[in-house]
Amino acid sequence: MLSRSNSKPDPQETIASAVRTLKAEQAALATLSKSLDDGLSGPFAKAVELIASISGRVIVTGVGKSGHIGSKTAATLSSTGTPSFFVHPAEANHGDLGMITRDDAILALSWSGETAELKGIVAYARRFSIPLIAITSGKTSTLAREANVVLALPEVPEACPHGLAPTTSTLLQLVIGDALSVALLEARGFTADHFRTFHPGGQLGAKLTHVRDIMHSGDRIPLVPAGSGMRGAILEISRKGFGCVGVIDEEECLIGIVTDGDLRRHMDSDILAMTVDEVMTRAPKTIGPDTLAVAALQIINSSAITNLMVVEGEKPVGIIHLHDLLRIGAA
Repeated sequence: MLSRSNSKPDPQETIASAVRTLKAEQAALATLSKSLDDGLSGPFAKAVELIASISGRVIVTGVGKSGHIGSKTAATLSSTGTPSFFVHPAEANHGDLGMITRDDAILALSWSGETAELKGIVAYARRFSIPLIAITSGKTSTLAREANVVLALPEVPEACPHGLAPTTSTLLQLVIGDALSVALLEARGFTADHFRTFHPGGQLGAKLTHVRDIMHSGDRIPLVPAGSGMRGAILEISRKGFGCVGVIDEEECLIGIVTDGDLRRHMDSDILAMTVDEVMTRAPKTIGPDTLAVAALQIINSSAITNLMVVEGEKPVGIIHLHDLLRIGAA
């Protein structure tokens, strides 16, 4: 058993170690990128085409660290419009092969390409003519010879100083899995609305909520007609509680907004004797009801405001407050 040292790690050596790891992995990524300019581009395009053509799911498999990367790849594929799940090779050999159908494709990860545990699932793929895509650095390995498509990763040194712990190798597997997922996402025309369907919970789901779903509408919208006196406008601001009031013309189109900031800027004037036309900010920031909450949050933050009028055409149909975005967890 490895005994623990009582000596404290040297901070400079610790940082130096981190820098060496990062540099090793950056170099590996550069090598992988170069591979896509050379021999890897054709197989990669073929793998995307193959996966896009199946009517079933992508079955991802692998052992050890490759298995962990495979599990993440399956999750990323599924969340971006390509149905997928992870099957452990050992479990596959004990009944889980029944989860794989002729309509599926198998994505097998093995750095060496000689992982013994994969033999059962590879044989099953060949027996039932299930397409097999290999992610491996073993270009002439058993797995590569059996695969329909081989994504041959460049052989790069591990960041581990002993060259043993999977570090750089798993990074390349992770990156190629992400590249496949994103390429398929783009090929399928996967949109933010689709993304929301698969991510209804948490901050991501909140940001993908539409403004229409959280805006205040109808009588809750603070509005006054052009030419109104400021006394009535201030009462409307107080009644509706948004700290602002929209100004509409005879066609009920939004032409301006009076905010708390506008009131402060006219404190030295006889503001109660003025009309909203004299005080309002013209051409205020607005947003459409079908805009995503994340876009509303970006406008509010970048403009240093707390409210946005929601308009269809030029007519106000709602109002959204920063607190609405906080309430659903978008901010």
